Amino acid sequence: MQNSILAVPFRRGAHLSLSSAIKQYISTKYDQHPDMFRQDLEVIDALRRDAVNVHEPHPTGVGRLQAYAGQLVWISGKFPIDIGADFTWYPALGYNTERPIVHNNLKFELANILYNLAALYSQLAIASNRSSTEGLKTAASYFSHSAGVLTHLKNEIIPELRTTPPEDMDEHTLKSLVHLQLAQAQECYWQKAVMDGYKDASIAKLAAKVSDYYNEAGEAAMRSEAISSSWIHHMSAKHHHFAAAAQYRAACDCLEKRRYGEEVARLRDAVACVTEGLKESRGGYLNKTIAEDLTGLKKKVEEDLKRAERDNDVIYLNAVPPKSELKILDRATMAAVRIPPQVSTPLEYLGEKGDFGPALFTKLVPYSVHIAVSIYEERRDRLVDQNIVAELETLNERIHGILSSLNLPGSIQAFEKPLGLPGTLVQHAEEIRQADAIHRLQRSFADIDKLRAADLAIFEEGRDLLQAEEEEDTQLRRKYGTDRWARLESRSEPTQGEKLWNQVKDAEGWFQNSASSDGVVRDKFYSIEPTLAVLAGSDRSLLDFVPSSRRTEIPESLKPAIGRLRSAYNNIARLEGRRRRKAEALREKARGDDIKSDILAEAARLERGHAVATAIVPAHFEDFFEKRLDSLYEPDLELVQVEAAEQEKLVSELIRVNREFESQKKIVGDKGNREREQALQKLENAYYKYKELINNAEAGRKFYNDLSRIIGGFRDGARGFVTERRHEARMLEDELNMPPLNNLSLGQPSRVQPVHAPGSPNGWDGSALYQSQPPQAPQSSFIPPPAQPRQQQVQPAAEAQIQSWAPARETAAPQPQPPRANPMQAVWNQEMGIKFAPAPSSAPPTSTGSSGSGGPAGGSSVGSAGGSSTQQQQGNKPAGGTWDRGGAIRFG
Repeated sequence: MQNSILAVPFRRGAHLSLSSAIKQYISTKYDQHPDMFRQDLEVIDALRRDAVNVHEPHPTGVGRLQAYAGQLVWISGKFPIDIGADFTWYPALGYNTERPIVHNNLKFELANILYNLAALYSQLAIASNRSSTEGLKTAASYFSHSAGVLTHLKNEIIPELRTTPPEDMDEHTLKSLVHLQLAQAQECYWQKAVMDGYKDASIAKLAAKVSDYYNEAGEAAMRSEAISSSWIHHMSAKHHHFAAAAQYRAACDCLEKRRYGEEVARLRDAVACVTEGLKESRGGYLNKTIAEDLTGLKKKVEEDLKRAERDNDVIYLNAVPPKSELKILDRATMAAVRIPPQVSTPLEYLGEKGDFGPALFTKLVPYSVHIAVSIYEERRDRLVDQNIVAELETLNERIHGILSSLNLPGSIQAFEKPLGLPGTLVQHAEEIRQADAIHRLQRSFADIDKLRAADLAIFEEGRDLLQAEEEEDTQLRRKYGTDRWARLESRSEPTQGEKLWNQVKDAEGWFQNSASSDGVVRDKFYSIEPTLAVLAGSDRSLLDFVPSSRRTEIPESLKPAIGRLRSAYNNIARLEGRRRRKAEALREKARGDDIKSDILAEAARLERGHAVATAIVPAHFEDFFEKRLDSLYEPDLELVQVEAAEQEKLVSELIRVNREFESQKKIVGDKGNREREQALQKLENAYYKYKELINNAEAGRKFYNDLSRIIGGFRDGARGFVTERRHEARMLEDELNMPPLNNLSLGQPSRVQPVHAPGSPNGWDGSALYQSQPPQAPQSSFIPPPAQPRQQQVQPAAEAQIQSWAPARETAAPQPQPPRANPMQAVWNQEMGIKFAPAPSSAPPTSTGSSGSGGPAGGSSVGSAGGSSTQQQQGNKPAGGTWDRGGAIRFG
């Protein structure tokens, strides 16, 4: 039984100092000194060293692997996945077990540790004493735990890997290994039932489920690139073996219940199943123990079938139903996936009294908390800027639009100040001069152009990398064909490629929209640039631009209307000023909103209370964010509605009063005031447009700075993705360019000659084997060599060293064997001619007597595998007539 069960082999890991990478990351990313965590750094190195060195099936290895895996889960909440450590692991299955896989990825490290934990459970099961029922129960438990760890790895860890998993960790391989472990666990329960003397019907149900598990394992293995042919043959043989065993036990149950016709039918099906299982032994792939078990079962079933057919034909005379009418056997499922709680909920085992010891780096602010702080600050700023300040500014812009449409305050200033410059206009002009308004806007536009150009260059670099890789992949697909070059295109690659190409599409839209927005802002600036130049000039230029009014005094009938209009306008101006002060105070409040201490307290509460089953992630702070934002900024959000309502009231009053003013103005006439009113209003409008442009420029600068971070992340992601894709392409191309395994020699480094099958075209077919031929002593007679027994198909060398259940003495390279005699030309008769190989030195041609001629009529060419090449080396000399003892003879 020992060699009839497969164990998952360990992956080998290279040693590295994980503490060095953590120390470097803490130094560069945190405001805490690495020396604060000296003891934790030593512990993490010790844990990794102990876990990586687990290579033997001993129960102590379980705790070592679980403890390190638990700490990895914990520190994943403290550090990013790409912490800066290049974890190097060698595959356990497949044809590249000597080719290391390197990833700067904490999840990759965790995946390898859990894989080795599953392998350890599997090997502990095989090391158990399965000659007793207790030992079988222990082995079945180990197999179930191995299946559980592999299931957890497949469902929870691999999807978070952020990279293509290794061949022996892909979905099909892990699925096959899970069902293999379940099959072997179920087999232990079956064997226990046999040892305990269970009824045949119960044993049949157990055996049928064993067969199902092996069948599912084999089907998944066929789609895997890592599981070898020997394992696939093993699973298939076991599937047929237990299908036959199930039918045999069901037949025994039929005999006990006197259903003799059904007994015969099930025995016949058992013979068919075991015959199919024995076919897997062809080629030497199947273990000797399994082949012997199948042979013994077949012998037993055939004996019972003969007895059953004889008894039924002579005594019982029951009709034998066809297989299609037999009831499908029920299944009794005993083996199940069991994920150890130390693997599914590892954080529960961390602590001073926990199995895994105290959690490491507890005083270090978790990386997820840093991310959460950034998320909160971004959300807070967006709330303040977009939902409050932007709404207030929109209200102000609406005020300016209404004032401009009413020619305010120009129409009032033309009457109140018929000569000289109004005081507010002088203040605005001084502000424009002090700010160097025109040059300030031009510098802002130049800065925006530089930021845009830099962002565009970074984006184009990332996009060009993706396009270049896509072109390379297309060329290789054309070269090798879609059947052989079967990997997904980068646009369809689900882990990163699809996301990156979507980012390309989004970024192109961002740049297109931003270019349009920039153009609108520039047009707005060009429309007011001449007027701004007037405001930025001297008072004399302003006086020249604003004509004086011909009317120097306000008519008495117009004074009340002007007073009411001035009062309404001042109310609007005060509202706007108060609103600007509130917006600035709100921005100051947001800048002073430091969440770090509160969020650390919340993180500590979550950790202490085990409110989360896994490492803390930013999503765990969502409720905390909402409560804090509501408590701090809900009153300000309500303020927007209050301001809007108050503004509507004041604007309505202003429009009403202005209507009265316009009516009075028509009565008294506005001779000499129209030009002055228009000039003053134009300067006022230019000033407020300038203020809008300043806000637009700041918004543009902020947009491109934020975009720079996003595009930089895209470019870095594209670099990593393209590098990985090109490495994957090189590996795949190397694999496609490798010679087929049946072209490889398994013999000694002596001369290797192909043995050609009779009738095969070009002297070669897919079933031909390469054999090493030792030199033979010269033959002095024409007696043909004895026929060699048919050579057993040799397992390819690349598979012989992988996943082998056989001991070392059974996997030795095959010894050189003499060539088989040619079945078509092994016997000579007197009607055949003989043609001798050319002599080493030239000799006069002689006759061969009655044996035949040495010419073309004498038969076929010399029977040496290298005969043709020998003739080429000798030139075009005719074949000699003297037989050389060192030459070969071929009968024609």
